[in-house]
Amino acid sequence: MAEFVWEARGRTGELRKGTMDAESEEAVAQRLRQQQLTPVKVKKKSRVLDIRIGTGVGEKDLVTFTRLFATMIDAGLPIVQCLDILQAQTDNKHFSVILRDVKASVEQGATFSDSLRRHPKVFDQLFTNLVQAGEVGGILDAILSRLAAYIEKAMKLKRQVRGAMVYPTAVIFVFFAVCAVLFTFVIPSFATMFKDLGSKDELPALTRGVVAVSNFIVGNILWIILAIILLTIFVVYTYAIPKGKRMYHKVFLMLPIFGPLIRKIAVARFTRTLGTLLSSGVPILDALEIVAKTAGNIIVEEAIMYARAKISEGKNMAQPLLETNVFPPMVVQMVGVGEQTGALDQMLNKIADFYEEEVDVAVAALTSLIEPALMVGIGGTVGVVLIAMYLPIFSIAGKIKAD
Repeated sequence: MAEFVWEARGRTGELRKGTMDAESEEAVAQRLRQQQLTPVKVKKKSRVLDIRIGTGVGEKDLVTFTRLFATMIDAGLPIVQCLDILQAQTDNKHFSVILRDVKASVEQGATFSDSLRRHPKVFDQLFTNLVQAGEVGGILDAILSRLAAYIEKAMKLKRQVRGAMVYPTAVIFVFFAVCAVLFTFVIPSFATMFKDLGSKDELPALTRGVVAVSNFIVGNILWIILAIILLTIFVVYTYAIPKGKRMYHKVFLMLPIFGPLIRKIAVARFTRTLGTLLSSGVPILDALEIVAKTAGNIIVEEAIMYARAKISEGKNMAQPLLETNVFPPMVVQMVGVGEQTGALDQMLNKIADFYEEEVDVAVAALTSLIEPALMVGIGGTVGVVLIAMYLPIFSIAGKIKAD
């Protein structure tokens, strides 16, 4: 699919503009006519100056839009007027164009949820299904407020994980940069100096070992770079294949330190999303299908879809979840209690609150564990190199003093 920019005239002759994802210009023109618009200009959007990351609409933009929209609906404003106000006041030009298109679609008689579905990259299946449930139940303002709270909690969870990874990633990058400088420039200079001062065989074993590693790196630098590039391509390629991606996701869950954290994040996301959907009136089978697609891990997704299949056969949720061996027994037991008491959505939200706190604790513990480990590793490596380089200098100084 490509993105097209269109201009069209409405039934009263007013000129309207917008963007649309479609297969061709003809498909855009046909869709505009279905909305009772007369196409004036349709062309493929140029990508030369359209530099943005992802959809161009951040989660913060989405939360602000959802919160304000809920407030306006609660105050009794019509949907079209809400969209008009929000489209005019947003600072994100790309989001403004999308809201203008959604507004035009609503004005042509489409439902709000169907209008949002025209932009699946911005408004995902979870968002549009909740909006549809709010429209059907006449509680759109309450649903939007709940949706905004859900997005905010999801943002907080992502920030925690990303924040925990920023410092270790930066330190590791600096570590490899320092090692590259040491082994490609510093150590060869010392090796040349030692060779000029005396026989290489008289060097200490530690020094000879470090010099040998440096010589290997310098002599095979092109092969090493090529190997890194090929390894990167291999990982990216295999991750793009369903079987390869499944293998990586399975390995992620089995990692000794990061595995439990990934599992807790998956449980928190699963319970929060499912609880939000069920409390908003979305049928459980539809809710589980949506949750599976937003799981973020194929193993977890398969477990959810397995539970969905069993539920469609008339079974409860707890037993299939237990059979997958993906979700902790405590979660399964609490889900079972929620089913028996008829308060599954409330129980899921309580589980989500608990596991989000667990993620907080796990991230803090992981950070406190990684920082000293990295410091010891970097300090130890640099220390070994320094000692290896200065041992011969001390030995030569001792010989000079003895003479």
